Amino acid sequence: MLHLRISVPAALTEPVLDVLAKDPAVSSVAVFEGASRLPVGDVVTADLAREGANECIDALRALGAAHEGTVHVDPVPTWVSEAGLDAERRTPGRSTDAVVWAEVTQRAYDETELNWTYLAFMTFATVLASIAVVLDSQILVIGAMVLGPEFVALAAIGVALVRHRTGLVQRAATTLVVGIGFAIAVTTVLSLLARWLGWIVLADITGDRPGTAFIYTPDRWSFVVALIAASAGVLSLTSSKVGGLSGVFISVTTVPAMGNIALGLTFGAWGEVWGSAQQLALNIGGMVLAGWLTLLVQQTFWQRRAARRERLLGIAGG
Repeated sequence: MLHLRISVPAALTEPVLDVLAKDPAVSSVAVFEGASRLPVGDVVTADLAREGANECIDALRALGAAHEGTVHVDPVPTWVSEAGLDAERRTPGRSTDAVVWAEVTQRAYDETELNWTYLAFMTFATVLASIAVVLDSQILVIGAMVLGPEFVALAAIGVALVRHRTGLVQRAATTLVVGIGFAIAVTTVLSLLARWLGWIVLADITGDRPGTAFIYTPDRWSFVVALIAASAGVLSLTSSKVGGLSGVFISVTTVPAMGNIALGLTFGAWGEVWGSAQQLALNIGGMVLAGWLTLLVQQTFWQRRAARRERLLGIAGG
Protein backbone atom coordinates (compact mmCIF):
# COMPACT_ATOMS: atom_id res chain seq x y z
CA MET A 1 0.00 0.00 0.00
CA LEU A 2 1.13 3.54 -0.81
CA HIS A 3 0.07 6.87 0.65
CA LEU A 4 -0.28 9.88 -1.66
CA ARG A 5 -0.12 13.47 -0.48
CA ILE A 6 -1.02 15.89 -3.26
CA SER A 7 -0.63 19.65 -2.87
CA VAL A 8 -2.30 21.54 -5.72
CA PRO A 9 -3.93 24.90 -6.51
CA ALA A 10 -7.65 24.92 -5.71
CA ALA A 11 -8.52 24.83 -9.43
CA LEU A 12 -6.99 21.34 -9.69
CA THR A 13 -8.56 19.86 -6.58
CA GLU A 14 -11.74 18.62 -8.23
CA PRO A 15 -9.96 17.06 -11.25
CA VAL A 16 -7.57 15.30 -8.83
CA LEU A 17 -10.49 14.01 -6.76
CA ASP A 18 -12.17 12.81 -9.94
CA VAL A 19 -9.10 10.77 -10.92
CA LEU A 20 -8.88 9.24 -7.44
CA ALA A 21 -12.61 8.51 -7.24
CA LYS A 22 -12.60 6.60 -10.53
CA ASP A 23 -9.58 4.46 -9.65
CA PRO A 24 -10.49 1.17 -7.92
CA ALA A 25 -6.92 0.90 -6.57
CA VAL A 26 -7.67 3.88 -4.29
CA SER A 27 -9.12 2.87 -0.93
CA SER A 28 -9.48 6.22 0.89
CA VAL A 29 -9.35 9.93 0.10
CA ALA A 30 -9.20 13.00 2.32
CA VAL A 31 -9.26 16.71 1.41
CA PHE A 32 -7.79 19.55 3.48
CA GLU A 33 -9.14 22.72 1.95
CA GLY A 34 -6.80 25.70 2.08
CA ALA A 35 -4.10 23.66 3.86
CA SER A 36 -1.44 24.29 1.23
CA ARG A 37 0.50 27.54 1.27
CA LEU A 38 2.94 26.71 -1.52
CA PRO A 39 1.26 26.28 -3.88
CA VAL A 40 -1.71 28.18 -2.51
CA GLY A 41 -4.54 25.68 -2.53
CA ASP A 42 -5.58 22.35 -1.06
CA VAL A 43 -3.97 19.14 0.15
CA VAL A 44 -5.45 15.81 -0.95
CA THR A 45 -4.36 12.52 0.59
CA ALA A 46 -5.17 9.03 -0.62
CA ASP A 47 -4.30 5.39 0.05
CA LEU A 48 -3.45 3.45 -3.07
CA ALA A 49 -2.69 -0.19 -3.84
CA ARG A 50 0.92 -0.42 -5.03
CA GLU A 51 -0.14 -2.46 -8.08
CA GLY A 52 -2.15 0.47 -9.45
CA ALA A 53 0.32 3.23 -8.66
CA ASN A 54 1.76 3.84 -12.13
CA GLU A 55 -1.55 4.51 -13.85
CA CYS A 56 -2.79 6.76 -11.03
CA ILE A 57 0.44 8.77 -10.86
CA ASP A 58 0.51 9.13 -14.64
CA ALA A 59 -3.06 10.42 -14.59
CA LEU A 60 -2.18 12.98 -11.91
CA ARG A 61 0.80 14.10 -13.96
CA ALA A 62 -1.41 14.47 -17.03
CA LEU A 63 -3.61 16.84 -15.04
CA GLY A 64 -0.59 18.99 -14.20
CA ALA A 65 -0.56 18.08 -10.51
CA ALA A 66 3.20 17.48 -10.55
CA HIS A 67 3.81 20.69 -12.52
CA GLU A 68 1.51 22.99 -10.59
CA GLY A 69 2.05 21.35 -7.20
CA THR A 70 3.55 18.24 -5.62
CA VAL A 71 2.68 14.56 -5.66
CA HIS A 72 4.33 12.88 -2.66
CA VAL A 73 4.42 9.06 -2.62
CA ASP A 74 5.17 7.19 0.61
CA PRO A 75 5.20 3.43 1.22
CA VAL A 76 2.97 2.29 4.07
CA PRO A 77 4.80 -0.44 6.03
CA THR A 78 1.82 -1.37 8.20
CA TRP A 79 -1.86 -0.75 7.61
CA VAL A 80 -5.19 -2.15 8.81
CA SER A 81 -8.07 -1.49 6.41
CA GLU A 82 -10.75 -3.66 4.85
CA ALA A 83 -11.14 -1.06 2.11
CA GLY A 84 -7.40 -1.24 1.44
CA LEU A 85 -7.55 -5.02 1.24
CA ASP A 86 -10.46 -4.80 -1.21
CA ALA A 87 -8.50 -2.30 -3.34
CA GLU A 88 -5.56 -4.72 -3.57
CA ARG A 89 -7.90 -7.56 -4.51
CA ARG A 90 -9.48 -5.45 -7.27
CA THR A 91 -6.13 -4.44 -8.75
CA PRO A 92 -4.35 -6.97 -11.00
CA GLY A 93 -0.90 -8.11 -9.89
CA ARG A 94 0.89 -8.55 -6.58
CA SER A 95 2.14 -5.69 -4.43
CA THR A 96 5.58 -7.24 -3.90
CA ASP A 97 6.12 -7.59 -7.64
CA ALA A 98 4.79 -4.16 -8.55
CA VAL A 99 7.26 -1.67 -10.02
CA VAL A 100 6.45 1.95 -9.16
CA TRP A 101 8.37 3.78 -11.86
CA ALA A 102 8.23 7.16 -10.17
CA GLU A 103 9.86 5.62 -7.09
CA VAL A 104 12.51 3.75 -9.11
CA THR A 105 13.39 6.78 -11.24
CA GLN A 106 13.60 9.09 -8.23
CA ARG A 107 15.93 6.68 -6.47
CA ALA A 108 18.08 6.39 -9.58
CA TYR A 109 18.52 10.17 -9.69
CA ASP A 110 19.19 10.42 -5.95
CA GLU A 111 21.73 7.59 -5.81
CA THR A 112 23.72 8.74 -8.85
CA GLU A 113 24.54 12.21 -7.58
CA LEU A 114 28.29 12.75 -7.82
CA ASN A 115 29.26 13.96 -4.36
CA TRP A 116 32.06 13.53 -1.85
CA THR A 117 30.19 10.83 0.03
CA TYR A 118 29.98 8.68 -3.10
CA LEU A 119 33.65 9.28 -3.91
CA ALA A 120 34.65 8.51 -0.31
CA PHE A 121 32.82 5.18 -0.24
CA MET A 122 34.24 4.24 -3.64
CA THR A 123 37.75 5.12 -2.50
CA PHE A 124 37.47 3.33 0.85
CA ALA A 125 36.22 0.22 -0.94
CA THR A 126 39.05 0.32 -3.50
CA VAL A 127 41.74 0.84 -0.86
CA LEU A 128 40.30 -2.05 1.14
CA ALA A 129 40.34 -4.18 -2.02
CA SER A 130 44.01 -3.36 -2.62
CA ILE A 131 44.85 -4.44 0.93
CA ALA A 132 42.89 -7.64 0.30
CA VAL A 133 45.09 -8.31 -2.74
CA VAL A 134 48.30 -7.76 -0.79
CA LEU A 135 47.14 -10.06 2.03
CA ASP A 136 45.40 -12.47 -0.39
CA SER A 137 42.34 -12.23 1.87
CA GLN A 138 38.96 -13.30 0.53
CA ILE A 139 37.23 -11.87 3.60
CA LEU A 140 38.60 -8.40 2.88
CA VAL A 141 37.59 -8.78 -0.78
CA ILE A 142 34.02 -9.44 0.34
CA GLY A 143 34.16 -6.41 2.63
CA ALA A 144 35.32 -4.23 -0.25
CA MET A 145 32.53 -5.53 -2.48
CA VAL A 146 29.87 -4.73 0.10
CA LEU A 147 31.31 -1.26 0.74
CA GLY A 148 31.43 -0.23 -2.93
CA PRO A 149 28.53 2.03 -4.03
CA GLU A 150 28.81 1.39 -7.76
CA PHE A 151 25.84 -0.94 -8.26
CA VAL A 152 23.04 1.63 -8.08
CA ALA A 153 24.77 3.78 -10.72
CA LEU A 154 24.94 0.74 -12.99
CA ALA A 155 21.26 -0.04 -12.33
CA ALA A 156 20.38 3.61 -13.00
CA ILE A 157 21.78 3.30 -16.53
CA GLY A 158 19.32 0.45 -17.13
CA VAL A 159 16.47 2.56 -15.73
CA ALA A 160 17.45 5.45 -17.97
CA LEU A 161 17.57 3.26 -21.08
CA VAL A 162 14.16 1.72 -20.40
CA ARG A 163 12.49 4.99 -19.42
CA HIS A 164 14.25 7.02 -22.15
CA ARG A 165 15.95 9.42 -19.73
CA THR A 166 18.99 10.69 -21.60
CA GLY A 167 19.97 13.01 -18.78
CA LEU A 168 19.98 10.12 -16.32
CA VAL A 169 22.25 8.05 -18.59
CA GLN A 170 24.76 10.90 -18.66
CA ARG A 171 24.46 11.48 -14.92
CA ALA A 172 24.92 7.82 -13.97
CA ALA A 173 27.74 7.22 -16.46
CA THR A 174 29.59 10.34 -15.31
CA THR A 175 29.24 9.37 -11.65
CA LEU A 176 30.47 5.84 -12.37
CA VAL A 177 33.46 6.86 -14.52
CA VAL A 178 34.57 9.70 -12.25
CA GLY A 179 34.11 7.52 -9.16
CA ILE A 180 36.19 4.69 -10.62
CA GLY A 181 38.91 7.02 -11.87
CA PHE A 182 39.10 8.97 -8.60
CA ALA A 183 39.21 5.81 -6.46
CA ILE A 184 41.94 4.19 -8.57
CA ALA A 185 44.00 7.41 -8.56
CA VAL A 186 43.86 7.83 -4.78
CA THR A 187 44.56 4.14 -4.19
CA THR A 188 47.56 4.32 -6.56
CA VAL A 189 49.00 7.27 -4.62
CA LEU A 190 48.54 5.43 -1.32
CA SER A 191 50.09 2.29 -2.83
CA LEU A 192 53.14 4.30 -3.93
CA LEU A 193 53.45 5.56 -0.37
CA ALA A 194 53.17 2.02 0.99
CA ARG A 195 55.81 0.86 -1.52
CA TRP A 196 58.15 3.65 -0.44
CA LEU A 197 57.66 2.63 3.20
CA GLY A 198 58.42 -0.96 2.31
CA TRP A 199 54.98 -2.24 3.32
CA ILE A 200 54.36 -3.85 -0.06
CA VAL A 201 56.71 -5.34 -2.65
CA LEU A 202 56.31 -6.58 -6.21
CA ALA A 203 56.06 -10.20 -5.05
CA ASP A 204 52.87 -9.30 -3.14
CA ILE A 205 51.25 -8.39 -6.45
CA THR A 206 52.70 -10.88 -8.91
CA GLY A 207 53.26 -13.84 -6.59
CA ASP A 208 50.99 -16.81 -6.00
CA ARG A 209 47.57 -15.57 -4.77
CA PRO A 210 45.14 -18.49 -4.64
CA GLY A 211 42.53 -16.53 -2.71
CA THR A 212 42.33 -13.50 -4.99
CA ALA A 213 43.61 -14.70 -8.40
CA PHE A 214 40.05 -14.46 -9.79
CA ILE A 215 40.31 -10.67 -9.65
CA TYR A 216 42.64 -10.49 -12.68
CA THR A 217 41.62 -13.68 -14.52
CA PRO A 218 38.21 -13.07 -16.09
CA ASP A 219 36.41 -15.92 -17.81
CA ARG A 220 32.94 -16.83 -19.08
CA TRP A 221 31.69 -17.31 -15.53
CA SER A 222 32.57 -13.72 -14.65
CA PHE A 223 30.05 -12.58 -17.24
CA VAL A 224 27.42 -15.10 -16.14
CA VAL A 225 27.77 -14.03 -12.50
CA ALA A 226 27.45 -10.37 -13.51
CA LEU A 227 24.24 -11.13 -15.42
CA ILE A 228 22.67 -13.04 -12.52
CA ALA A 229 23.78 -10.56 -9.87
CA ALA A 230 22.51 -7.53 -11.79
CA SER A 231 19.15 -9.16 -12.51
CA ALA A 232 18.71 -10.01 -8.83
CA GLY A 233 19.85 -6.56 -7.77
CA VAL A 234 17.42 -4.77 -10.07
CA LEU A 235 14.57 -6.94 -8.79
CA SER A 236 15.53 -5.97 -5.25
CA LEU A 237 15.60 -2.28 -6.14
CA THR A 238 12.27 -2.28 -7.98
CA SER A 239 10.22 -4.49 -5.69
CA SER A 240 9.20 -3.91 -2.10
CA LYS A 241 11.75 -6.49 -0.95
CA VAL A 242 15.43 -5.49 -0.89
CA GLY A 243 16.98 -8.49 0.86
CA GLY A 244 18.85 -9.63 -2.24
CA LEU A 245 21.11 -6.59 -2.52
CA SER A 246 23.78 -7.82 -0.12
CA GLY A 247 24.18 -10.93 -2.24
CA VAL A 248 24.67 -8.78 -5.32
CA PHE A 249 27.38 -6.69 -3.66
CA ILE A 250 29.47 -9.78 -2.80
CA SER A 251 29.05 -11.42 -6.21
CA VAL A 252 30.60 -9.01 -8.71
CA THR A 253 34.30 -8.25 -9.08
CA THR A 254 34.24 -4.53 -9.81
CA VAL A 255 35.83 -2.89 -6.77
CA PRO A 256 38.42 -5.69 -6.28
CA ALA A 257 39.50 -5.25 -9.90
CA MET A 258 39.89 -1.51 -9.31
CA GLY A 259 42.12 -2.16 -6.30
CA ASN A 260 44.30 -4.54 -8.30
CA ILE A 261 44.57 -2.02 -11.15
CA ALA A 262 45.94 0.55 -8.69
CA LEU A 263 48.53 -1.92 -7.36
CA GLY A 264 49.51 -2.91 -10.89
CA LEU A 265 50.04 0.73 -11.81
CA THR A 266 52.17 1.21 -8.70
CA PHE A 267 54.63 -1.52 -9.70
CA GLY A 268 54.25 -1.39 -13.48
CA ALA A 269 52.75 -4.89 -13.44
CA TRP A 270 50.88 -4.44 -16.70
CA GLY A 271 49.61 -8.00 -16.82
CA GLU A 272 47.77 -7.37 -13.57
CA VAL A 273 46.43 -4.07 -14.88
CA TRP A 274 45.23 -5.58 -18.15
CA GLY A 275 43.61 -8.65 -16.57
CA SER A 276 41.87 -6.55 -13.91
CA ALA A 277 40.70 -4.00 -16.50
CA GLN A 278 39.16 -6.84 -18.51
CA GLN A 279 37.46 -8.16 -15.37
CA LEU A 280 36.13 -4.68 -14.57
CA ALA A 281 34.83 -4.11 -18.11
CA LEU A 282 33.26 -7.57 -18.26
CA ASN A 283 31.41 -7.06 -14.98
CA ILE A 284 30.22 -3.55 -15.80
CA GLY A 285 29.07 -4.56 -19.28
CA GLY A 286 27.26 -7.65 -17.99
CA MET A 287 25.54 -5.74 -15.19
CA VAL A 288 24.36 -2.92 -17.45
CA LEU A 289 23.03 -5.41 -19.99
CA ALA A 290 21.27 -7.57 -17.40
CA GLY A 291 19.84 -4.55 -15.60
CA TRP A 292 18.43 -3.13 -18.82
CA LEU A 293 16.92 -6.47 -19.90
CA THR A 294 15.39 -7.11 -16.46
CA LEU A 295 13.79 -3.67 -16.38
CA LEU A 296 12.58 -4.06 -19.96
CA VAL A 297 10.85 -7.33 -19.07
CA GLN A 298 9.29 -5.71 -16.00
CA GLN A 299 8.09 -2.71 -18.00
CA THR A 300 6.54 -4.96 -20.66
CA PHE A 301 4.82 -7.08 -18.01
CA TRP A 302 3.36 -4.12 -16.17
CA GLN A 303 2.26 -2.42 -19.37
CA ARG A 304 0.21 -5.52 -20.13
CA ARG A 305 -1.17 -5.45 -16.60
CA ALA A 306 -2.09 -1.81 -17.07
CA ALA A 307 -3.84 -2.58 -20.36
CA ARG A 308 -5.80 -5.36 -18.68
CA ARG A 309 -6.72 -3.02 -15.84
CA GLU A 310 -7.98 -0.40 -18.29
CA ARG A 311 -10.13 -3.01 -20.02
CA LEU A 312 -11.61 -4.08 -16.69
CA LEU A 313 -12.32 -0.47 -15.77
CA GLY A 314 -13.93 0.06 -19.16
CA ILE A 315 -16.17 -2.95 -18.65
CA ALA A 316 -17.08 -1.78 -15.14
CA GLY A 317 -17.78 1.73 -16.37
CA GLY A 318 -19.89 0.46 -19.22
